[in-house]
Amino acid sequence: MKIHTVIGGGGVKLHVHEWGKADAPAILFIHGWSQNHLCWKKQYESRLAESFRLVAFDLRGHGMSEAPEAQEQYTEPKPWADDIAAIIDQLRLDRPVLVGWSYAGFIICDYLRAYGQDAIAGINFVGAAVTLDRAVFGVLIGPGFLDHVPGATADDLPSNIQAMREFVQGCTARPLPRDEYEVALCWNIIVPARVRAALVTRAINSDDVLATLRKPVLMTHGGGDTVVLPAMGERILQICLTSRASWYSEVGHAPFIEDASRFNRELADFVRSARTSYVDEDTSHRMALAGVS
Repeated sequence: MKIHTVIGGGGVKLHVHEWGKADAPAILFIHGWSQNHLCWKKQYESRLAESFRLVAFDLRGHGMSEAPEAQEQYTEPKPWADDIAAIIDQLRLDRPVLVGWSYAGFIICDYLRAYGQDAIAGINFVGAAVTLDRAVFGVLIGPGFLDHVPGATADDLPSNIQAMREFVQGCTARPLPRDEYEVALCWNIIVPARVRAALVTRAINSDDVLATLRKPVLMTHGGGDTVVLPAMGERILQICLTSRASWYSEVGHAPFIEDASRFNRELADFVRSARTSYVDEDTSHRMALAGVS
């Protein structure tokens, strides 16, 4: 394992970890709201490290990355886009596949809107959210998230603790082993409530980005997800013409934890195909009809 400090948008120091083979195809893992890089433990401690260059980092305001005070460092799209671009550039990642869980769907779209898609090979959206406004509450964003936002963003530690306990429990269809749950609760609770609050004040619609994607997309989603509802995955499939689905019928919000062996196998296959893929004739025709060049 290697540890890097990458200077992201606005000079924020990002805490980055790397595993695997330096000359292998790269995978950049991006975690979600109130998480950190440790959530990818079942990936970076798996056989994926024998075949790929694995990179995971703590988002600004999370884990061991810097947490700037200014709210606009979290509410504006540019800092998020700049963070991803900085990691790709400073670590010299050659056309990585971006793997984004939950809130990371927004961040990947921030990056694509600002920097385009030429520097990446593909995207794996994992229980990912791509639209955020009040209209999607209860339709695309579920009670597994909405019920816990007030407590998680309150300026009151007991409320934070209770909310995050329930949120972590609700991320999986079946209870995690006790040690895994305790560690996950720890990395969730260390994120400042002000950071959690700032992230959910954004209004985001990524349809424009998804509709113009030319790179292959794997949409991975749990059928029992109550945090980001399966309808969000269906939205990605409907709008993104290069996407295909992998549904996990008895899994919640964390397929990469709940069924890690399947997830890792499918991710490896997707990365290999994305590195050598092309847009097939049928997809090209559909994109032409949609006015996408």
